[in-house]
Amino acid sequence: MVTNDGDSIELNVFIKRLGLAATGGQAKIIIREGKVLLNGTPETRNKKKLFDGDIVEIDGKKYVVKVWENIRT
Repeated sequence: MVTNDGDSIELNVFIKRLGLAATGGQAKIIIREGKVLLNGTPETRNKKKLFDGDIVEIDGKKYVVKVWENIRT
């Protein structure tokens, strides 16, 4: 599970936060090579917005997206 401020997170950022890529460039390569499934469908757009409950699968491992908003006082 990876969280982000706001209501969505970009796929490339999600992959970086998982620790599967050290840089945005590495995340882009993983995505463009067709190694990513989003909700069971191949996804090749590195800036694809992910939302709460989306399932990202990379190399047979599934990750659930959990997005939350900070409460500002």
